[in-house]
Amino acid sequence: MKFFTMLIVALAVAATSCVSKKSLDEEIANSDQLSRDLAKCGEDLNAQMALVTECEQDKETLRGNIRTLQSTVESKDAQIADLRAQIEDLRDQRDRQIEQVQGLTVLSQSANENINKTLGQLEQRDEYISYLRAAKTKADSINLALAVNLKGQLADGIADEDIEVKLDKTVVFINLSDKMLYETGSSNITTRAKEVLAKIALIVEKRPDLEVMVEGYTDNRPIKRDCFEDNWDLSVKRATSVVRVLQDDYQIDPNRLIAAGRGEYNVLASNATPEGQAVNRRTRIIIMPKIDQFYDLLNSDNAPG
Repeated sequence: MKFFTMLIVALAVAATSCVSKKSLDEEIANSDQLSRDLAKCGEDLNAQMALVTECEQDKETLRGNIRTLQSTVESKDAQIADLRAQIEDLRDQRDRQIEQVQGLTVLSQSANENINKTLGQLEQRDEYISYLRAAKTKADSINLALAVNLKGQLADGIADEDIEVKLDKTVVFINLSDKMLYETGSSNITTRAKEVLAKIALIVEKRPDLEVMVEGYTDNRPIKRDCFEDNWDLSVKRATSVVRVLQDDYQIDPNRLIAAGRGEYNVLASNATPEGQAVNRRTRIIIMPKIDQFYDLLNSDNAPG
């Protein structure tokens, strides 16, 4: 830069020897000013270049932040999708549980279909429809309460795998294993069985509007005793043994008692294994509405006037 200034001065002296010293000084001053301006422009350029570099760095930082945020959003979206799937699964479980609960207090599908057909034919009879629905609800509620009471009674010191209480459609039934009820290979009632039957009789006695059916079941092994002809005979005699205890020992009205033998049929498990045979050897006590009372519910003549 200094060389450039001296060159300008030399040329000015050589070209215009008549130029005054004052003009020369002015030219030199202008040249110096231009040099300073040029240096200032260089500094400003460097400063701007530094700003550009800083902006590029900030831009890369922002890009990194954007990538991080996008990854976070994708992760959150995946979590939301997973939570939605869990919610749907919980809803399905809720619906299944509702169906199971409803299954405890409604009639069988075929019975419901028959009742629905009857209701469809009697559309104009609103009072009868209301009566029938109220009777059904009452019957369901009574059976549910009966099952709860039986479970409570039997759970008091006797509850085990040999006793099962269930609510099945319009009836309550109790499954009792043969090893708990009878002496081996016979129809004689055990002392422990009488304790269970006493608890059942206590509840049955309080419900004179119900009938009690006792069904005997066996496995498929042929019976080899002189006192029994076959499994049909054994199952019937076991059922009658229970009925006699309810009548003789606990004074249940015999008009309410029914004894039935199912033999080796209507199995719950395969007879191919000892475990399955043990399941099939059972006695079922069914507590149910009297048949004439059930038909009374369907008789339109009994509807309120």
